[in-house]
Amino acid sequence: QVQLVESGGGLVQAGGSLRLSCAASGRTFSSYAMGWFRQAPGKEREFVAAINWNAMSTYYADSVKGRFTVSRDNAKNTVYLQMNSLKPEDTAVYYCAASRYGGGSYYYNEYHYWGQGTQVTVSS
Repeated sequence: QVQLVESGGGLVQAGGSLRLSCAASGRTFSSYAMGWFRQAPGKEREFVAAINWNAMSTYYADSVKGRFTVSRDNAKNTVYLQMNSLKPEDTAVYYCAASRYGGGSYYYNEYHYWGQGTQVTVSS
């Protein structure tokens, strides 16, 4: 069982930056791939970024490529999402997720544990 707690969301102006953190409980964190998803009002949850178990592979949605960076610290059981050059269309609730498939995935149904989400609002 893995419990995930996100933090770092907030209100920022367009062009600004935020760093999301996701702290995980459990001794098996280092074997899980981790992902970030987001959901805007009235829209489906969408993939943002993922990182495999040993941080050797990362994956990004085209909409955030070059602006967002996913990383992890297995010693701290934490995964991060550095978000730069934020745009109003990045406004959403951001969710951290863990997958027992350590390679990483774009697909939300391949993630087994989810955090409660953190709100990111980007003003124009």
